[in-house]
Amino acid sequence: MNLNCSLWQDNSMCVKLFAFTKFCDVTEECFLLFTLILLMFLASLTGNALITLAIWTNPVLHTPMYFFLANLSLLEIGYTCSVIPQILLSLVSEARGISREGCATQMFFFSFLGISECCLLAAMAYDRYMAICSPLHYATRMSRGVCAQLAMVSWGVGCMVSLGQTNYIFSLDFCGPCEINHFFCDLTPILALACGDTFHNEVAVFVVATLCISSPFLLIVASYGRILAAVLIMPSPEGRRKALSTCSSHLLVVTLFYGSGSVTYLRPKASHSPGIDKLLALFYTVVTSMLNPIIYSLRNKEVKAGLQRILGRKKF
Repeated sequence: MNLNCSLWQDNSMCVKLFAFTKFCDVTEECFLLFTLILLMFLASLTGNALITLAIWTNPVLHTPMYFFLANLSLLEIGYTCSVIPQILLSLVSEARGISREGCATQMFFFSFLGISECCLLAAMAYDRYMAICSPLHYATRMSRGVCAQLAMVSWGVGCMVSLGQTNYIFSLDFCGPCEINHFFCDLTPILALACGDTFHNEVAVFVVATLCISSPFLLIVASYGRILAAVLIMPSPEGRRKALSTCSSHLLVVTLFYGSGSVTYLRPKASHSPGIDKLLALFYTVVTSMLNPIIYSLRNKEVKAGLQRILGRKKF
């Protein structure tokens, strides 16, 4: 479909309406993709909603680790809902347009929830560090108030950084073309449509991405470095096994999330291609969000017990 940008511009020749490129051209492929993405989307929503409900309704799970896990599941629900409905619509409909305001809103929520998740994963690593390396002080240093503050800081940092970044990008003029070579309003595809020189904007996006990905990741690495040192000097093999078991799920989630995010946003501009960027975006918006509740439920007896109560089954 050829997009007539002149129909979507005001008198100042500034684009007011964008459109996403078609994700696929063959009807059968579109239907297959729609089915797969819809199933993963529903699995992600169901899994994260069940984990959140199991934690909030089970007093046994009212501990710092599960408090952060409930926040992570809420972030994942919002994260997928900000993007996936758009691609599902584009796969079954020709209505692929989105207003400038709608695009800015989608970018804000996607960035806000993604950055908040980066910070929350660092808070979860700090919680594991305190539980293993300083168990005698754990109850006081990871009190309910401290956990709430860490969660609020994670959400607050994500909100402020995303708000500033979105305003900075959409303060630019977009003179055309109006077609976004992506399936949602991500940073790089939108900057590619801006008028004039966007070098400073690209540098700002890269710096923000580096700080928001690298800084929490370094905190996670530091926490697990201390944890590993503490585990290695434990006299009991059972103690070492238990300590590593409580960290394994979080480490796997961190690897999936930070791995895909780093490859997407910290690659040199010359190595970007629309096809690879779309595949990576599908991975970190759909696949990781679907895998997270599976990882935590299959590797955690307390979460499985909570899910059994919610589902009313004897076996899970």
